Amino acid sequence: MLEATCHCGSIKIRVETEPRWLTICNCSLCRRLGTLWAYYHPSQVSFVEGAGRTVAYAQGDRTLEIHHCATCGCTTHWESVEKRNAQRMAINARLIDPGKIREIPLRHFDGAESFTYLD
Repeated sequence: MLEATCHCGSIKIRVETEPRWLTICNCSLCRRLGTLWAYYHPSQVSFVEGAGRTVAYAQGDRTLEIHHCATCGCTTHWESVEKRNAQRMAINARLIDPGKIREIPLRHFDGAESFTYLD
């Protein structure tokens, strides 16, 4: 089990399994946020604290909402704007204890140009 917690503790997200990899994206938003994404099906993600209390920002083509804690500002997760039938979401693995994710492989995603993984 992994738990992601914002700085102030208002938002706590739990997943039962480790992701296959963690993604570093260089798109205009992710590089500024410094996020490290762990992908899951929405049914695999539980909000232990703060469900529905994050603030969403929909950028660009407005298909994703990037969420952050309204109190401390930490980026917590992204989810599809279209919630119905959503197949994927991501939690910010920077909010997980680094010792618990140390062995998970990192993949670099070129969200700025080619929209492909660089490995």
